[in-house]
Amino acid sequence: MNRHLWFAVNSMIVLIGLLAAWHFGVMLLKVPPYILPGPAAVAAAVVNRFPALMQSLWLTTEAAAMGLAGSVVAGITIALVFAQWHWLRRLIFPYSILLQTVPIVAIAPLIIMWVGSGVYAVALIAFIICLPPVIANTTQGLISVDRNLIDLFLMHKANRAQILFKLRLPHALPNLFVGLRISAGIAVTAAIIGELFASSSRVGVGGLGYSITYAYSQLETDYLFALVVAATALGFAFFFTVMFLEWYFLHNWHESSRSDVPD
Repeated sequence: MNRHLWFAVNSMIVLIGLLAAWHFGVMLLKVPPYILPGPAAVAAAVVNRFPALMQSLWLTTEAAAMGLAGSVVAGITIALVFAQWHWLRRLIFPYSILLQTVPIVAIAPLIIMWVGSGVYAVALIAFIICLPPVIANTTQGLISVDRNLIDLFLMHKANRAQILFKLRLPHALPNLFVGLRISAGIAVTAAIIGELFASSSRVGVGGLGYSITYAYSQLETDYLFALVVAATALGFAFFFTVMFLEWYFLHNWHESSRSDVPD
């Protein structure tokens, strides 16, 4: 507890130092606020535009969460299939990983044509970007089980389903959470990228990406920084939610999440 408290105090000191350097740097260098506003101006923009900021934040959260949740369900399902039939894994696995190289800028107009603008198009873009890490890491965990453990299960007359769900899947949980951490880190970025192209289904109402484009066009730099701060906070929230779930499911038995293991 003392170690965590000390870490939190140090992090807060670093944050205060960065904000102070930002404030005095802008003030001493006399940087125009439309180029780089000070932290006080950004805080004022958060207060003044709070309802609009929260609405944009919620829309982005909804799209990113839908895309991430969909990628988890689809990724685990595909990985389970790959673990059962290695010939299918050899045939299709490389193409599933190629999803990560899909240029979203190029396919965004197609997604808009197929789905329409709005939250579902953004969620689909987030899904496409978040899916490959889940497939790759979960598949690796499922097929990396010690052969001796599989033989032990076979000695006790375990069928394929029992081996899959009682041995392979628990063994793959650490790998699954590695993929989830990667996907959670990019889910918000993917949603914002999607909003830059898929925009909004209603004029003047959109997520953080839509609002960033609007603030930039109006030279509202203080509000632009407020949107960036909101997007960063949302990304941290996604990432630490996954870290908490990882700790919750693994801390009783896996070394990576046990607090009694020395650093």
